[in-house]
Amino acid sequence: MVHSRTLLLVVLSLFLLACSQQDAPGKAASGVTKIAGQTMGSMYHISWVGGDKQPSEVYETVEQRLAHLISVFSTYETTSELSQLNARAASITGQWVPVSGDLMSVLRDAEKVHRYSIGRMDITVGPLVNLWGFGPEAHDTVPPEDQVQALLAGVGMRHLTLRPETNEIRMDQPLYLDLSAVAKGWAVDDIGLLLEAMGIENYLVEIGGEVRIRGRKPGGDWRIAIERPVMEVGQSVQKIIAPGDMAVATSGDYRNYFEKDGRRYSHTIDPTNGYPINHRLASVTLVMPTCSMADAWATAINVAGPDAGIALAEANDLAAYMIIRDGEGYREEASSAFIKLFGPLAEQ
Repeated sequence: MVHSRTLLLVVLSLFLLACSQQDAPGKAASGVTKIAGQTMGSMYHISWVGGDKQPSEVYETVEQRLAHLISVFSTYETTSELSQLNARAASITGQWVPVSGDLMSVLRDAEKVHRYSIGRMDITVGPLVNLWGFGPEAHDTVPPEDQVQALLAGVGMRHLTLRPETNEIRMDQPLYLDLSAVAKGWAVDDIGLLLEAMGIENYLVEIGGEVRIRGRKPGGDWRIAIERPVMEVGQSVQKIIAPGDMAVATSGDYRNYFEKDGRRYSHTIDPTNGYPINHRLASVTLVMPTCSMADAWATAINVAGPDAGIALAEANDLAAYMIIRDGEGYREEASSAFIKLFGPLAEQ
């Protein structure tokens, strides 16, 4: 989970108008205090207003918490709780196994989105991600059909049962769990709650493009920009929004891919067929109360594609904004819930 190639559907970064990477840490002239660092194969940026904590104290507390979360969720750290669980999968099949409260919380969010997205978001798809070269051992080789089908037969959250009341899980066959599509958003929420526990009520937390906002900054609302899907490295603004007390996550497929024999293979694997997605949806942004759910739903809708994706958003009353390939350019589409929050697209 802590390498950029395995952050399955979050490579489309949201960059912040309120917090530039060029800003020095500490309190700026605007009255906004900022810290930044590295985590989960990406950067994090935190901006806040008010509270009586020194930036150094907040920084140390945040760093300690993020280090702990990596020790729980990482598939790259062999000693993490998740890696150890995956390593023991064959020996614990059929048994109830205790897990930490943090891991159970992420698993519950993933299970909910899996259920309501009709299987588009599936944390057991890790073996297929690895097979296609987007895991720890990167490569650009197209696997044969029989290998894809063999691994696909072993994928499915139907093989995983959660018992939240006792923080236990059970696999009915060995599974490899990869939380890349939800854990980063969950971490954003977790850091936000940590700030609130420290008496900080007005803040913006961003990890690798996933954002949680609470309160306001001097002069008005926190504002963020959704990136235009261009192949070149760099940032180009497609749309600016002020989400208020919400979280934002974006999923896209236009940067993390490989090409073979003239065909482009996205890093996003469809758990329903075992192959990289192949449709016109370039990116989808979700605005929701929590970043964990926004992150997971962005994954699910990106897998579904533009038509099924907008149907899922409408069916689940999700605020979703899509950028869809249209000939040589792009067009925008938004769900009813998104338009209710931000107005018709033509008026934004």
